[in-house]
Amino acid sequence: MDAGTGAATAEVELTVVVPAYNEEQRLGPTLRAIADHLQKSRFENWELIVVDDGSTDGTRAVAEAAAAEEPSVHVVAGDTNRGKGHALRLGVCASYGRRVLVTDADLATPIEELDRLDEELTRTGATAAIGSRALPGASIETHQHRARELLGRGGNFLIRAVAVPGIKDTQCGFKLFDGDRAREAFAATRVDGWAIDVEVLQYFRRQGWPLAEVPVRWAHQEGSKVRPRDYAGVLAELAALRVRSRGGRDRRGGRDRTPGRTPDRTPARTPRWADRTPRRQARRRDLAVAGLFLLAAFLLQMGRWADPGGRYLPDSLQDQNQWEWFFAVTADNVLHLRNPLFTDLQGFPDGVNLMANTVMLGLSVPFAPITELLGPAVSLSLVMTLGLAATGYAWYWLIRRRLGVGRAAAVTGAALAAFAPPMVSHANAHPNFVVLFMLPLIVDRALRLCEGTRVVRDGVLLGLFTAYQIFLGEEPLLLAAMGLLLFALGYAAVRPDVARAALTPLARGTGIALAVFLPIVAFPLWWQFFGPGSYHSVLHGDGAGNSPLALLSFAERSLAGDRATADGLALNITEQNAFFGWPLLLLAFAIVVRMWGRPLVKALAWTALAAALLSLGPKFRVPGTDTVLTGPWRALAHQPLFESVIESRVAMVCAPVLGMLVALGVHELVRELGRRREEDGRGEDGRGEWPVRRGVAGPVAGLLAVAAALLPIVPGPLHTVDRAKVPGFIADGTWRRYVDTAAGESLVPVPLPDPGAAEALHWQTTADLGFRLPGGYFNGPYGEDRRGIYGAVPRHTSNLLREVAVSGRVPQLSKAWREQARADLEFWRAGALVLPPQRHTEALRTTLEGLLGRQGTWIGGVLVWDLHGGS
Repeated sequence: MDAGTGAATAEVELTVVVPAYNEEQRLGPTLRAIADHLQKSRFENWELIVVDDGSTDGTRAVAEAAAAEEPSVHVVAGDTNRGKGHALRLGVCASYGRRVLVTDADLATPIEELDRLDEELTRTGATAAIGSRALPGASIETHQHRARELLGRGGNFLIRAVAVPGIKDTQCGFKLFDGDRAREAFAATRVDGWAIDVEVLQYFRRQGWPLAEVPVRWAHQEGSKVRPRDYAGVLAELAALRVRSRGGRDRRGGRDRTPGRTPDRTPARTPRWADRTPRRQARRRDLAVAGLFLLAAFLLQMGRWADPGGRYLPDSLQDQNQWEWFFAVTADNVLHLRNPLFTDLQGFPDGVNLMANTVMLGLSVPFAPITELLGPAVSLSLVMTLGLAATGYAWYWLIRRRLGVGRAAAVTGAALAAFAPPMVSHANAHPNFVVLFMLPLIVDRALRLCEGTRVVRDGVLLGLFTAYQIFLGEEPLLLAAMGLLLFALGYAAVRPDVARAALTPLARGTGIALAVFLPIVAFPLWWQFFGPGSYHSVLHGDGAGNSPLALLSFAERSLAGDRATADGLALNITEQNAFFGWPLLLLAFAIVVRMWGRPLVKALAWTALAAALLSLGPKFRVPGTDTVLTGPWRALAHQPLFESVIESRVAMVCAPVLGMLVALGVHELVRELGRRREEDGRGEDGRGEWPVRRGVAGPVAGLLAVAAALLPIVPGPLHTVDRAKVPGFIADGTWRRYVDTAAGESLVPVPLPDPGAAEALHWQTTADLGFRLPGGYFNGPYGEDRRGIYGAVPRHTSNLLREVAVSGRVPQLSKAWREQARADLEFWRAGALVLPPQRHTEALRTTLEGLLGRQGTWIGGVLVWDLHGGS
């Protein structure tokens, strides 16, 4: 069959030329992979030309079978084996594409790298993009034998030095050309062997046509026809070519127009800055993206940056106090060489299992010097701001790498993943759900394992990445694992062939990852689940799932949101874990319908839908009715680990998934916009602007729809207020005269600190953790079954004082109450009781006087009961 049959020249946007000699075994999968990718690419009209170079096996039959199945596949056949150069010349000269890609039959460079070359041609205006294994950013995923690799590098070095200076890798068989120039250059070639790559590049250089070199992924393929000795063959062919060239005529019969110069003479070496400029531009653009995310994170947190120690996030409830305390106690433990997994500064005398709390040792430990020098408020602000920016950039990197979209599309998708309403809600209080920059790296490494190229290296790195994430946040890691599993199930359903191929390397790599992971985390996890202060689970009760309306509504901080609506659909303001808004969900639905043919889109859609259903909890009410349905979370609700998860948080999996879908949609719209503008620019009617407007109306409308869907969920800065001042009794150190820390005494605030009122933790950090506190805000055990609760185990006196603080009613105090108070104070080893001014100060004062039988003394802005006479 003749290449290009049935297609007009102007209709073919891309031609892929594959030379093949005795490739019966792998040609079929290669052609399927190329066709599958092209069907999903921006090239609506394409052709795939297979050149059979006189194969002696069933290569031609395989190619013709592929042509019968796919009309865009054509076969050019030779009777005898003439060499790769002859095959490429036949294929390229038979092509019709505006662009021509040549690639080897082994697909050592994956066909997906076409997108990188195509983007480079579009961006730089070069006439050829050369896939390179030698540039920074290239990835050699499977190496040859070391000796063969050294020989090959040496041969390539000689070829570059002799024939094409400035090009670092001439022999990677993956190159994208401007079609017309490729046909001219290949028609002018003379050699039939491997040297045709060099000859073509020399031709481009002589004509002054700009070349670009692009780093690509590459993997050595067993059975490859390329051998190290072939580099010597290339040099021999080039030498013979030079000798023939000195005869004075080129292939077209004309003499070189420059007197005293042979046609093969290469122009002066390309300056190094010229080769580096595209890479530097790309790095600058990526740095600009990082700066953009940093600016967005700063604007979100700007209310605290004006005065980190003096501003408070009221929507964090008491979590800001808790997290600043976590950073302070970790720094104190590290700098004084104490166990960073435990402290008795809270929950005294039992103490707190820090590993069983979200202390984020992965950041609170390296930030210990900053915490010591500038205070925990500054450390927490830095972590929240830099961590959120890093998370946005990590999603940008993953989307660019894995989805192959343009920079604008990747920025849009990553911004949605990092600044979605659930992320903004947690930015008030939960850095462990905001600082997620490791998760994209873990996802990427898991996908690399599925590719099976460097299983050992990828397994080791996956183990290290996962171990580090344990020390950043275990619950986000569990949710990420759930999301990956859902995606894997969805992708396996639509591409079972890919799933089967990935199963073996994935299993092997996972085993390697576990071998690296377990020794690092074994002791910390043992301490978490079996050490002092450990517990088994934290129950959140009914109603922790999302309402279906929460998925369609807007969060309190979103541009279109309001607090009353959001509060009615969430546990509290820090747990607005859905609230993506109906316009965004409608946009995602439209993208899925439009791109349904892509397996990736199907898998992403399934992942988002499944995560949203799981987030509804074990049961949920149908909005507007009294009908209660059982949710899929019921199967997980009582399983180990899952029983401690607030199920509404599963909806956070939807944020990066929606970001990826939006990135794909934006990429298609931008690409279509560029294509239509190019077509309108080539129009024949010459009517000026109207054809341009008519041509781009569709893509422009699509981009406006994306903006309209995202605008309502754009977040405003987090709400901040002036922080309550620490009483002078604490701030000026007067407390030291009343609490003998050397004797193990504690300071007892009234009421005792708990998850509802933890301002005493701020007192403690202001006092450089100088005194211990009974009570507190942390997770710890309760009862014989060690069930997890928030705060310390309550005692009779702490319950009594909390009830008075809330109700303002003074109870009838009996002798039993006074004896119980003495027992509790002795248990807490109390040196002093401290009552700060609050709503029901007088009721609390009367209660304490009744329990202790004496009055307190106003000192430094608080009432103090000295329990041992003072000093």
